[in-house]
Amino acid sequence: MSRIGNKTVVLPEGVEITRDGNTVTVKGPKGELSREIAPEIQFTVEGNEVTFTRPSDEGRIKALHGTTRANVANMVEGVTNGFKKTLKLVGVGYRAAKQGDKLVLNVGYSHPVEFENREGLEVEVPDTLTIIVSGINKQNVGDFAAEIRSVRAPEPYKGKGIRYENEYVAQKEGKTGK
Repeated sequence: MSRIGNKTVVLPEGVEITRDGNTVTVKGPKGELSREIAPEIQFTVEGNEVTFTRPSDEGRIKALHGTTRANVANMVEGVTNGFKKTLKLVGVGYRAAKQGDKLVLNVGYSHPVEFENREGLEVEVPDTLTIIVSGINKQNVGDFAAEIRSVRAPEPYKGKGIRYENEYVAQKEGKTGK
């Protein structure tokens, strides 16, 4: 039994949801998102609640039931509040800066690493050690933040690198001399 799939999604004021074939579109105050969903999963809108149903209890269908409901709930959350990931740079001489539409990172390499701004995402650099990625699509925000983090992932001995705001990096003990 899918527990997530059986939960209803509450539509806040000003949010509309429509289905055209296999495409679900959610419109809200921050924008509009569309996504392909499995044709087996049906949904009904009653008032301001969306309920998802599945045709059978087959394992694959049960998994699609919960995934579809979670994806639509994230779309509703995105068009109302948006999503945000904060990254911190830890290391001597590490810094981030915005140059026009580009994000420029100096993280210990012989050259700066540059990222072009992605459509639908907003990148802010409030100070030289903080990067904030925000947008309405949860997947795009997370993917771009992970791509930035992968430039210099935190290492386990000194903890230097790019990490998420509340990420805990387990420190290892270094070599001991005799």
